[in-house]
Amino acid sequence: MKNNLINYAILVIFVAIAYYKDSTFIEVLASFFGLVCVYLATKENIWNYPFGIINITLLLLIFYNAKLYADMMIQGMFLVLNFYGWVFWLRNRGEKPVCQTTKLTLDGWILTIFITPILSYGWGYLLNRFTDTSVPFLYSFIAATSLVAQVLFATKKFENWYLWILVNISSVGLYAYKGLYTISFTYFIFLIVSIVGVFEWKKQY
Repeated sequence: MKNNLINYAILVIFVAIAYYKDSTFIEVLASFFGLVCVYLATKENIWNYPFGIINITLLLLIFYNAKLYADMMIQGMFLVLNFYGWVFWLRNRGEKPVCQTTKLTLDGWILTIFITPILSYGWGYLLNRFTDTSVPFLYSFIAATSLVAQVLFATKKFENWYLWILVNISSVGLYAYKGLYTISFTYFIFLIVSIVGVFEWKKQY
């Protein structure tokens, strides 16, 4: 009962912000599919992938119109990783709905910590030099960290949630700055759900 009340409250706030800020229908729709996707992900439900694929397709259109080029590129990679993750989660699952969650090894941590800032800086440099993006290095940080987080999520690594928390904190401010208030609120919900995901996956693990 308590969880249902929280879900209804989030939905009411989400609709109110979308109405008040005159959000487009496609923005509201993308946010809805994104929320469902992330919620299902915390529950380790394989259906997060179909919802995620729809969310990605809609976001590609939104980011193109907002000139968020790093986000456009990352969504294309997300599309590939969603199909890959869908297959990966269904492999070696035995009698379970999805495969077992695992944790990063020391080598995995070192590789993650090494790759993320290099990818972020390189992406930011290219955006700053060749595009009219207003805040290239913040875009690139979100894009690079999101990409690494999605790789960890697709391969069902527990630590993916820590990176998503960083991404969501940054995204709340970024999209509010760009005037995409419904998307910004959605990422605030993503932040909360990502924290929940840490505890849910830890319990499952």
